[in-house]
Amino acid sequence: MYRLLLTSLLLAVTPFSMVTAAQLPDTAPGYGKLGYPLPEIGSYALPSLGRAANGEIIDSRGQRQSLHDIFSDRYVLLAFIYSTCSDVNGCPLSSHVFYKIKSAMKRDAELADRLKMVSLSFDPENDTPEVMRLYSNNFRYAGKAGEWQFITTASQQQLQPILRAYNQVIQREVDSKGNPVVGFSHVLRVFLIDPDKAIRNIYSVDFLHHELIINDLKTLLRQETVQGRMSKTAVELDEPARLSKPGDDKQGYEEESYVTRSLDLESRRGEAADLLGIANSPPLGLPPIPVPADNPLTREKIELGRRLFFDRRLSLNDTFSCAMCHVPEQGFTSNELAMAVGIEGRSVRRNSPTVYNSAYASLLFHDGREESLEQQVWGPLLARNEMANPSVGYVLQKIRDIDDYDGRFEAAFDGRGVSMETLGMAIASYQRTLVSANSAFDRWRYGGDKQALSATARRGFDLFVGKAGCASCHRISDDHALFTDNDLHNTGIGYRESMGIVPEKQPILVAPGVVLEVDRAVIEQVGEPPPTDVGRYEVTQNPNDRWKYKTPSLRNVALTAPYMHNGSLGTLREVVDFYDRGGVSNELLDPLIRPLGLSETEKEDLVAFLQSLTGGNVDTLVADAFAAPVGDVGKGDPSWVHGTEVEVR
Repeated sequence: MYRLLLTSLLLAVTPFSMVTAAQLPDTAPGYGKLGYPLPEIGSYALPSLGRAANGEIIDSRGQRQSLHDIFSDRYVLLAFIYSTCSDVNGCPLSSHVFYKIKSAMKRDAELADRLKMVSLSFDPENDTPEVMRLYSNNFRYAGKAGEWQFITTASQQQLQPILRAYNQVIQREVDSKGNPVVGFSHVLRVFLIDPDKAIRNIYSVDFLHHELIINDLKTLLRQETVQGRMSKTAVELDEPARLSKPGDDKQGYEEESYVTRSLDLESRRGEAADLLGIANSPPLGLPPIPVPADNPLTREKIELGRRLFFDRRLSLNDTFSCAMCHVPEQGFTSNELAMAVGIEGRSVRRNSPTVYNSAYASLLFHDGREESLEQQVWGPLLARNEMANPSVGYVLQKIRDIDDYDGRFEAAFDGRGVSMETLGMAIASYQRTLVSANSAFDRWRYGGDKQALSATARRGFDLFVGKAGCASCHRISDDHALFTDNDLHNTGIGYRESMGIVPEKQPILVAPGVVLEVDRAVIEQVGEPPPTDVGRYEVTQNPNDRWKYKTPSLRNVALTAPYMHNGSLGTLREVVDFYDRGGVSNELLDPLIRPLGLSETEKEDLVAFLQSLTGGNVDTLVADAFAAPVGDVGKGDPSWVHGTEVEVR
């Protein structure tokens, strides 16, 4: 039976060593031809992404060694696999790419001499040294040049520290009753490691291609030659950005002794604010915060939620936090992206909404599909294209396994540990404190300071509540202003995108201050078609709700570009121009949307008013965010600066 199992294994795996993209549908790019030209070798840099961890392994001959001994002094490609993987875009893909590289080694002596490939099993119970030796036979046809080792570990106990160190998330698949079955769910990652044990690149499914890897390796080899000629000079100059304590010969930032001279890092040193005090006494222009009776604000809950908000370990592969879409210094949104990008570069079809003043929102997300901050947090945590966690239970167990959270939930929730409810309540508590007002407008309208608002902005306000009709949706009250009706409207933006109504040319920013008009046909050749999005209809299935999206608050709007649900308008002036034209006509266009007939001066006045809505406490909230602890805080983390633990984002 054992021989039959191994024979079946060999037959199942062998075809992937010679597969082509044409033979299998929906295969990764690594099976076919590279679809774009490679940059010239040596024309780009591959900075260190951290140190490659060590661990105890067993080679295919049954000998125990350390992982670093296996690496020796060569460049290494390291892949985590298991022999019975049946996902064509999983382990077989990495083996196929390794096979192609090993074939290239027959024609390239430098590759054969400097590169080693290592496939490490994460299924030690089944992938014994003998199984790994037999598995390796599938690829012997690639030739003898170059070295490719298939290794395993003695147990899960020895494997787990290695997986954690490489952020390689593995989850055993279960049946409908929760019982383990054959197979694993995992994110494919292949590591390029240099002879100094530094990780120089990490390839995911979309970027795992033998030509790209060889190009990267050749680039490193060329730079190694140049650096060799400069090494004596570098030692004499004592590289200023990397200093150590006297007598300490370790220089990497992963060491506790690391000292930075980075001005960017220095500028991000934070100062904790009294968030509970801000929430209990909101700035001028805002009403009291509505707080659920079952989740009153406390300092412990706010601090815990703040920690969770900035913790990358809450994502599937420990790389993505809430704050990476809601960037504090970018208005708690993302100024660089029209539509958000999630884990491993996965596209999100909508713009990141700001978190400022979300405490007052009765509808959340652009389509209003959630009604409370406590519920809202789970959408991004579980979305495949955001933080990509497979289940609620997976997130909760992951937090239970992180030492940083030992006792913190119990302290914040009267002895209750982490649960779906307490996790949502903690992050919601932090978000409720991000209230921002006391703007120039507030000081003028609610504070009695008649000089706080410029004459231009005052004219803009008159247009806002009068001729332009903006206040019909962006409401202003006598004693406060939320600048939203907490409702949804069809402005025509969603309709335009769905119908493919686009100009023949589109302005493309190619460098700071440099914009080119590019033909739409060219863009369509190199870009993916826009994702389908019909707004509120996706929630209600009511045809009348097609292309309706939530009215955002306009507070801090000057900080939160780009605008609209898809980030399609880059400036406030573009937004004003859009509404001046009356939106985009369609059968469901909101009746409040109409041509405005604004003059150039009136448009400028209206923009000036919108710019007056930036809160006076923005700097305080951003500085507090910079002071927040980050996932993996402690020795060995870049947030250790000047030899002491500092809290920087």
